[in-house]
Amino acid sequence: MTDLTTLTTTAQAAVRGFRAGDGPRVVAAWRQSAPADPVTPDRFRSLVLLDPNFDPEGLRVAVEGDRVVGAAYAVRRLTPMAGTDLEPEQGWIPFFFVHPDARGRGLGRRLLTEALDWLHGHGRTRVDFSSYTPNYVFPGLDAEAYPEAAGLLDSLGFRTLYEAVAMDRVLVGYRLPDDIALRVDRLTARGYRFGTPTDDDLVDLLALAQGHFGPDWACTIRAALTAGTPLDRIVVARDPGDRMVGWAMHGAFDSVDERFGPIGVLEEARGTGLGEILLHLVLERMRALRAHAAWFLWTGAQSPAGHLYRKSGFTTTRVFRVLRRETAR
Repeated sequence: MTDLTTLTTTAQAAVRGFRAGDGPRVVAAWRQSAPADPVTPDRFRSLVLLDPNFDPEGLRVAVEGDRVVGAAYAVRRLTPMAGTDLEPEQGWIPFFFVHPDARGRGLGRRLLTEALDWLHGHGRTRVDFSSYTPNYVFPGLDAEAYPEAAGLLDSLGFRTLYEAVAMDRVLVGYRLPDDIALRVDRLTARGYRFGTPTDDDLVDLLALAQGHFGPDWACTIRAALTAGTPLDRIVVARDPGDRMVGWAMHGAFDSVDERFGPIGVLEEARGTGLGEILLHLVLERMRALRAHAAWFLWTGAQSPAGHLYRKSGFTTTRVFRVLRRETAR
């Protein structure tokens, strides 16, 4: 196995772990290498450098002189998402890139191989690209935007688990549909309540998100509110028995008000139209804030949520492949 504490070279490029001073050069190279998905210094800091699971040796950086010409990021859990589970067999490659000037020399393969070796050295036998939560950069690989990356990952043994789609909906001229307003009135008459959560409501909201939709959703909500996302970016629903049965929100990621989600409805409360109601109540609020559009990065193309979004005027803008590579110990 490669000794990752030492410097390695590939056709004049040196590959090593992340060091102080690399950040601005990594961001600059990223922008030139992946123009469909540019990053800002603030976003790189929050998603990578401030991640409690970040290990500088896991971020393999390729340098030529004083230029960063590529990087591949490997991460494993040092802090559990919930409880005590560190997912000891699981690792992730949230992103990798090679500057256009440095391609065609095997540098991408070297970077990914070192990242995979590093994960394997920490006992990780299952590696996903790139659905790492809570700080995922992409849902997966956009093979249309990055066909060379798709070929490289395939040659290294990554296989498609499923596809996720990103969707957008223009909000210019949006108004709450009459049938949705009528359904709200009917459910309200039956004892349902819809509205902005109070501080005390957050206890039930986080319990609903974590208990029925996964700890990453609860983590996303908590992080957004801690960072200052206003409570009126959330609409919650309570049933006639005062049980919180669903919510929808926007502005949860990077304080981007046009980014919709997450949304969730308790399984036993589905079939009442709550999901569609919550979706539209949030779209109405987004338009009131003068949002030009609503968008999100990840849902299953053929999932119930995917069908709901299309029914509500969303269209697919990108398709991502969630990939996995498995090896023996």
